[in-house]
Amino acid sequence: MKSPKYFELWYVDWNPSRGSEQSGIRPALIIQNDLANQNDKYPNTIVLAVSTKSKSVSFHVQIKPSLENGLKEISYIKCEQIMTISKERLLNKIGLLENDYKLIVDKYLNKTLNIR
Repeated sequence: MKSPKYFELWYVDWNPSRGSEQSGIRPALIIQNDLANQNDKYPNTIVLAVSTKSKSVSFHVQIKPSLENGLKEISYIKCEQIMTISKERLLNKIGLLENDYKLIVDKYLNKTLNIR
């Protein structure tokens, strides 16, 4: 079973999707804590969708590609698209989100969930 870590970027097989959910093979950001991620008896993880398209939503974090994060083009972490997925959907690790972006994602995620 795959063992993703907090704030890693992974390719995810989103199929089959429903409605306006992500579809195909696309990146996602792992936001579940490592205690649950490393537990072989827990088959799921929590992710945020990542896309190269943004609809000017205030909860999208723009990420520039880098060697560390492994993204190939400017992408957007969609902090309002929080999903629990099976670790079986994880294909391969892309990279790790840089610290500067982590702070912004945390802030937007807290706003999305109305956590103060």
